[in-house]
Order: sequence, then C-alpha cells, then structure tokens
Amino acid sequence: MTVESTAARKPRRSGTKRPAGAASAAKPAAATAKTHDAEPQLVQLLTPEGVRVDVAENPDVAEFAPFVADITTDDLRGFYRDMVMTRRFDGEATALQRQGELGLWASLLGQEAAQIGSGRALRDDDYVFPTYREHGVAWCRGVDPTNLLGMFRGVNHGGWDPTTNNFHLYTIVIGSQTLHATGYAMGVAKDGADSAVIAYFGDGASSQGDVMEAFNFSAVYNSPVVFFCQNNQWAISEPTERQMRVPLYQRAQGFGFPGVRVDGNDVLACLAVTRWALERARRGEGPTLVEAFTYRMGAHTTSDDPTKYRRDEETAAWEAKDPILRLKAHLLATGGADEAFFEQLEVESEALGKRVREVVRTMPDPDTMAIFENVYADGHALVDEERAQFAAYLASFEGGE
Repeated sequence: MTVESTAARKPRRSGTKRPAGAASAAKPAAATAKTHDAEPQLVQLLTPEGVRVDVAENPDVAEFAPFVADITTDDLRGFYRDMVMTRRFDGEATALQRQGELGLWASLLGQEAAQIGSGRALRDDDYVFPTYREHGVAWCRGVDPTNLLGMFRGVNHGGWDPTTNNFHLYTIVIGSQTLHATGYAMGVAKDGADSAVIAYFGDGASSQGDVMEAFNFSAVYNSPVVFFCQNNQWAISEPTERQMRVPLYQRAQGFGFPGVRVDGNDVLACLAVTRWALERARRGEGPTLVEAFTYRMGAHTTSDDPTKYRRDEETAAWEAKDPILRLKAHLLATGGADEAFFEQLEVESEALGKRVREVVRTMPDPDTMAIFENVYADGHALVDEERAQFAAYLASFEGGE
C-alpha cells in the first residue's frame, strides 16, 4: 500500500572531499539521510488495481476508514462522473489554448482524485482558497467551468463571486493564498463559527516563505485550516528530491501540528483524510497538513515542455495509477456500474466540451474604460485625469477604438 516517493530517494552525493576531522560532525547528516530514506506511511483505501484495502490487515488506515463508511455505490458513481467531467473540461481548455483562444492554461491532468476527493469532503459553509489549478474543486463547489476561463482569456480578473460558492478567486502568486486562508480561519474562530477553511498549494509552493509563515500563524492561533498540498512530484522542472530532505507532510511536525500523506490518486482516501482533517479543525484542534501524493501527467502549464526534464518511464509508471481508471476498475469489478453508464457519461462529457468551446469563443471583450473603475471608493483627481487622457487616446483612432 505504498507508492514510491521521489522525495525518498537518496540525495545526490557531492564530489567534494570531506575535510580531515569532520567525521564526527557528519554523523547527524548521516542519521538524517537514514531517516529520509525510510518509507513514509501512505493512506490508501483503493489500490491502483481498483481493489478496496482490507482495513483489518492495514491498521495504518483504520483511523480514516470510518470517514468513508457512509459512501454508497451511487456516491462512487458520482465521484467517477466528477473526475471524468473535470478531465474533459481540462482537456478542452488545453486544446483551446493551443488554438489561440486562451493565453495560458494550467492542467490538472492526473490530479482529479485529489481534488474531487477533497472537494467533496467540504461543507457548504467551509471556505476554499485555491491556486490556479483547482478546476476539480471548483466543480465540486458549483462554479461554472466556463467562469474559470475568463482570466486565462484575458477578459476578466476572475469570473465569479467568491461569496456565492465560498470559493476564492484563483491565486497566481505562488503560496500567498495560504496566508489568506490562515487569516480567514483566524476570523472564523473569533466569530465562533464551526466551519473550516482549506488552502490548496503544490509541492513547489511549500518552499515559499509565505507557506512557512502560514504554518506558524495557524499553529500559534490554532486556526481551523487544512493545508492541502498536491505533491505532483515536480515544481515545474524541479523534482521533489531537490526541494526537500524529508517527506513533505513531515514538515508540519516542526510547527506543532499533524501531517498526513495520502494516496492522491485514490479518491476515497482523499475524501477520508480531508474529512478527518476538517473535523479536527471544526473541533478546535487546529491546522493539519495533508500531502496528496500524486502526479502531474501533463505539463506545468501550456508554456512548459515536460519532455525536457522527465523520463517517459516515470510518466508511464504513474499513468498505470490513473485515478479515473482506478475507480472505473472498482466499479466494474463490484457491479457498481455497467457499460451503459460509461457510454452515457461520454456523451455528457462531450456536451460539456462543446459548451466550453462555444462560451469561450463568444466571451465579450472587457470595457476598455473599466480599468479606471473601483480604484478608489470616493474617486480621485489623478485617476479622473488619467481616464480622460486614455479616452482621448482611444478617440484618436479611426472609429474611436
């Protein structure tokens, strides 16, 4: 029930010789490396072959299994639909960028289980702070997929009202949303509410100072926040083995709160662990770090070429753990779904792709003067002057545009 971790590989040796008398000083480093090479625990409830893990034979998952005891076959079909529809939307967005309809796109390919599992663990009154890749979580929160594309087309700065779905706008600045989530969670606690907050980020963002500050503040103030890190093995072209010396989830120990590594390609395990962490937060037990151990099957964004830094063998090994194929195998083996279900879902996903294409290509351009609105609450003389100058500039063109 373990998945090989790139973070668990031995660090590359330096060619520098050790100076005389340094043997005793090197012992702590050797001890650290030994601990680092130990196989980290991984919460898994559904194997890559689609078989439910026997909790009696795997006591490590016993604490989390009760959090999915209520899941029915209908729920499993729903999770499968969520993942398929999210992947279809994501694939259409990637194609639209390649066709020049979007300026950029960050794909979630391969990370559907981590996002759907955690997204379905949330209550309506919980609040989400995403990065720019949480398309599956947005789906779970009821955000129209087409609203996610306006920013990437350059026609708006977000596209949805965060208060409607308790889903914040996408955050491009790496790691800053963890601070926003921590502050919001501190406010939730002061208000006496029993809701929780979740912040999403990647393995690369975990090295940002913002994230470390968020960990510290949330621990000191016992904030009801879950830090959900999707460790997809690569921070653009930087592998996890070059980002950290210990498994990522263990970083929480230094701040005084628990960390858990979960199989990020197992939608059931992600659901269970996130529910567990959210309940801790609601009970006033403070923050939790969840490391969803998964893989980014595609490029970091559409401006990236992963063939420059990744081996085909690595990608193929992770494709065998595909989260959608895993749940499909389970549904077929248990009689939870038949071919008619999958065929109907294919029709539904194609309809979504068609709608996305039509909406994106008909998105209206923004009002060129809107940039001057809402800069100051009561107006400002300099902004008024700049607005007038820009209007005159636009009027100088033929047709006034």
